[in-house]
Amino acid sequence: MFEKFDFSKEQVERFFTAAERDLKIAREAKAPEAIFLFAYNALIKTAIAVCARKGLRVRSQQGHHRELIGKLAAYLGDEDIEVIGNEMREKRNWDFYDGGVTLSEKETSEYLEWVNKVFKKSRRSLLQ
Repeated sequence: MFEKFDFSKEQVERFFTAAERDLKIAREAKAPEAIFLFAYNALIKTAIAVCARKGLRVRSQQGHHRELIGKLAAYLGDEDIEVIGNEMREKRNWDFYDGGVTLSEKETSEYLEWVNKVFKKSRRSLLQ
């Protein structure tokens, strides 16, 4: 699923910038579905950035989002990332593959706030 790869600091920063851009889109979106999808994308891009900083590149194959979320949780030492991240992943999959899922504004707002905290924690951890 993962392979060793030597990413440059610039490449890692581009991954973080992409995650930050998706967070901004999620914050500015009005539709709960858009907020959720961009928050989820930001979570995955944050995981990619953290893995890249640790010298790992994920290969796109079945289950790679689950593995990214697991690595992010392990690197940050936070089990909630795996639990809540996989909850988001499952809802994203239901929406994508099973004809949609209804999310409340409150639920998507909470997910967005949580992803934003994970993003900030990831940034801080890599600056140490």
